[in-house]
Amino acid sequence: MDLLLAAFPPELGSLRDAPPRGWATACTGVGALTAAATAARLIVERRPERVVFLGTCGRYDDRLDLFDCLWATEAIATSLEEVRGEAYRPEIERTRWAASLAGPLPGRTVAVPPAITRTLEGARALAAVAPVEHLELTGVYAACEAAGVTFGGALVVVNDVGPDAQAQWKANHGEGSARLIKALQASSFFAGA
Repeated sequence: MDLLLAAFPPELGSLRDAPPRGWATACTGVGALTAAATAARLIVERRPERVVFLGTCGRYDDRLDLFDCLWATEAIATSLEEVRGEAYRPEIERTRWAASLAGPLPGRTVAVPPAITRTLEGARALAAVAPVEHLELTGVYAACEAAGVTFGGALVVVNDVGPDAQAQWKANHGEGSARLIKALQASSFFAGA
C-alpha cells in the first residue's frame, strides 16, 4: 500500500474518497511540525511502501507561472531571518531533505519557512533559496526518511507570495489542486504503483 498525504482535505480533491488502486489517503494538518508528527504516526500505523504529499504553494518570482505543477525534489527548512543573516541554526541541525521518489512533473526545490511570508521584500529575499514556498514538506520528508519510506511531493503554484497571497490562495487553491491531480493522472504516475 502507498499513501497520499495532504495538509487538509481539499488538497486531496477527488482522490480523497476515490484514491488510485493501491493507495490510501490521509491529512497531516498544517505546518511542518504538525505534518511531521502526523506523518510519523501514519507511517507506523499504515506501513506504506511510498508516501506522496500533494499540496499548493506560493511563488516568489516569475520563474513559475500560476497553476504550474512541480515535483518537490528538495525541501529546505529556512526563514526570512536566516536569509537576512539575523538568525542561524546550529551546524548539526538538518535543514534539507531530497525526495527519494522520482516524480512525473518538473523538479523544483521548495523553501519551507515556519510561517507564510507576507511581504514582497521577504519574497525577494527567500527567492534566493527556492522558487516556491510551502509549509509542510520538510516535516513529511523528515518523517519518511527517518522511517525508511520512499517519498516525494507534488505541488501546484496557486499564489504570489506577498501581501495578497491569502486572497489569491483562497481564490485558486481548489482549481490548483484539481489541476495537480489531473496532471498526475495524465502522467500515468498512479498506474505504475
